[in-house]
Amino acid sequence: MLWISFALFIGAGIALQTAINAKLRLAVGSPFIASNISFLVGTLCLFCFGLVSTQSFLADTQTIANTPLWMWLGGFLGTIALTTNILLFPHLGGVQTVIMVILGQVSMGLIIDHFGLFHTPQYAFSLSRLLGAILLLSGIFLVVRRPKMSHTPQTTSSLWLWRIIGIVAGGMGAMQTAINGALGHELHSPLLSALISFAVGTLCLFLFINAQRQPILPALHQAAKAKLPIWVWFGGSLGALFVFGNVLLVPELGTGQTVIFALAGMIIGSQCIDHFGILGAVKKPLQLIQFIGLALLLTGIAIIRLY
Repeated sequence: MLWISFALFIGAGIALQTAINAKLRLAVGSPFIASNISFLVGTLCLFCFGLVSTQSFLADTQTIANTPLWMWLGGFLGTIALTTNILLFPHLGGVQTVIMVILGQVSMGLIIDHFGLFHTPQYAFSLSRLLGAILLLSGIFLVVRRPKMSHTPQTTSSLWLWRIIGIVAGGMGAMQTAINGALGHELHSPLLSALISFAVGTLCLFLFINAQRQPILPALHQAAKAKLPIWVWFGGSLGALFVFGNVLLVPELGTGQTVIFALAGMIIGSQCIDHFGILGAVKKPLQLIQFIGLALLLTGIAIIRLY
């Protein structure tokens, strides 16, 4: 139960990070630059934590040389997933973007568990886990839906293309979780695995931003003049905790359950932020349908865990 509570906690932290990064995005004028700052802060936080803690974040040269190449790609997959989410929003809207991405994460997490992919613990798929996943996804849909869903002037085939892209992007997020867990086991250092993932993600976003010719320094200067609260710059620390936590959780819970419990924490955390207007967010009190959704979500989690 301790591991499940930790997964819910780091998931809620991601919801808080999203609210923080939204403030930073308004200041710098670009979601990609805001994400790059967040990744860089997360990388620095992990590095500093390694310096002051007893948790080793070093590995011998021989171990690094013998590590398969795919174990170093977690941060790259995470960057693709993050960038895709940003691109999906204008085409699918907020509700469908969340649902498609989460569907991809949960599905891929269960597949990874069933076959023991990426050197992760194997947990055979069962009808009870399928039922739990269906309840969980149904609950998430009820929680994130709004009375009026926006419609985009796109053809059905175009919408389905974006939906499939969203599912694939979600699957990449689950693969990142599994790969980071495998790297942490291989290097005997969860901290080093998380640090590598964040450093790779930071580099990938930096290269992408430069390829798009988005000026970073003027954006930072603009944000500095805005005199933002200091906490706006530290959303990346919560992201670092999330990645580090996932590396610890995968060997204990498996990829599927780690993804599911962290997602549940993220959804619950985001609803608390909306309901109470945390960090200046616009208050959106929970409606009855959303309470029902949360109940379905928690029921699905219980079924997946207990059966």
